[in-house]
Amino acid sequence: MIQYTLYSFWRSSCSARLRIALNFKGIPFDVVPVNLLNDEHKCSAHKSLNPSASVPLLVCSDGAKAPIKIGQSLAAIEYLEEAHPQTSLLPLPSDVHGRAIVRALANIITCDIQPVTNVRILKRVGVMGGDQQQWSSELMAEGLGAYEAVAALHAGQFSYGNSVTLADVCLLPAVWNARRFGVAIDQFPTILRVAGNLEVLDAVQRSTYSRQPDTPEQFRSE
Repeated sequence: MIQYTLYSFWRSSCSARLRIALNFKGIPFDVVPVNLLNDEHKCSAHKSLNPSASVPLLVCSDGAKAPIKIGQSLAAIEYLEEAHPQTSLLPLPSDVHGRAIVRALANIITCDIQPVTNVRILKRVGVMGGDQQQWSSELMAEGLGAYEAVAALHAGQFSYGNSVTLADVCLLPAVWNARRFGVAIDQFPTILRVAGNLEVLDAVQRSTYSRQPDTPEQFRSE
């Protein structure tokens, strides 16, 4: 049996998408908190595990050989798809077009929005004298606008039809971040509806920023 350990930060959207995937698939996992605000991700011990000096990091061990370390959230989720196909986050293999749409939606979040709005980039924007709040909110709104345009053509209860997919796993933490930076989500009606449907799911509620082992007391909820 594979044992999973997730190195994560409570308010990391990349960590959250992996938590949602693990919980949705019903896979038990241990959490090792990594405090990004204290630069714990930059320490030599963490970089020896994940040279990218980032979270999340998924460590997979079966006790028989050296653990597998996966330091990118989408790669980790794709690994879980193959290792635990019983509860899938992709449309059926016969729906080749649908699988491409789901991956395209996921990449709008993971390639267009998240990389330019993470803590590392925001610190550099601040050093250069930029307005971090404006930078993030504008880029998040642009990316979510693109997501809305694509999802509106394919959404049912969720981003693609009526089943939770990889796209939804990536979308919801981005929505949480966008709200935190003051983006009006109601300008994206498809995203607003899908996010509401996702947020009532137990797997999502267990993955929220407010319910993690390292969530500061003032941000916690039961």
